[in-house]
Amino acid sequence: MSNRISVIFFGTPDFAVCGLQALVESAEYQVRCVVTQSDKAAGRGKELKAPAVKRFASAHNIPCLQPKSIRKSCPDFMTQAESFGPFDVGVVIAFGQILPTTVLEMPAHGCINVHASLLPRWRGAAPIQRCLLAGDTETGVCLMRMEAGLDTGPVYSKHSLAVTDQTTFGSLHDELALAGANLLRRDLQRIVRGELHAVAQSEQGVTYAAKISNEEARIDWSRPGHEILRHIHGLSPFPGAFSILDGKRLKIFSAQLLETSSSRPCGALFQPDPSRLAVQVNDGAVELLEVQIEGRKRCATSDFLRGMKKGFSEFC
Repeated sequence: MSNRISVIFFGTPDFAVCGLQALVESAEYQVRCVVTQSDKAAGRGKELKAPAVKRFASAHNIPCLQPKSIRKSCPDFMTQAESFGPFDVGVVIAFGQILPTTVLEMPAHGCINVHASLLPRWRGAAPIQRCLLAGDTETGVCLMRMEAGLDTGPVYSKHSLAVTDQTTFGSLHDELALAGANLLRRDLQRIVRGELHAVAQSEQGVTYAAKISNEEARIDWSRPGHEILRHIHGLSPFPGAFSILDGKRLKIFSAQLLETSSSRPCGALFQPDPSRLAVQVNDGAVELLEVQIEGRKRCATSDFLRGMKKGFSEFC
């Protein structure tokens, strides 16, 4: 036990579970404590639901701390955390709070962040969605030594992945979570032993990945088809690109381009055949493959059409 690397783990959503699992399943590490966000009300009943990381920690009998705000309760948090220590290293994956310098410096070898982009591109909260919305052809995951700035720390290692207009947020999310876990398996021990050294980020090519606003998720059908396709897939399944149909929000999760020559206005709906639905855009059309109308379940467009009680003309 004394030779194992002791870890304090900070993380909250499903994306973080993959990395936590990699550490727990490795004989090289001992995760002494997990720190995650508070339970949140979810669903129509607004029942409290534990974060994915807490559920995993509980299933593996790992102590779990849920500070509402580490910054506001730093002395108390430090006392609680240090009761499980000392820690060799901290691992941070999609935690959701900014960590004060005193917390970053608590582990002997500092805190290592698994960040879902090729830094310095897409620092910030929504790197996966932003890279897809921007039409990047490549992204990846980095192991970064954390410091006071927003994702500004030096990088130990990275892994790249190709992306296309058909890549969805959901599929890329899962690929990057696995890639991050694999980087931890391969490199975290080398970092702690001093065998792998971090390299400062370039000052060129810095971009910031702000959270996706609700209005930003609304589709502008006057844009070129390939941009709309990126928009749909880049927000699928969360938060979901949408338009308004008959006063209700229609989320669109999957689509493909169609070549068509028409005088229809942008946003006009039409059916290439009775089981299909497409939307006119400024350079062709976008066929909708999977949708969800407000108040109903997500479904194939053919099933959605069978449930329609009246016709339609265009999105508003």
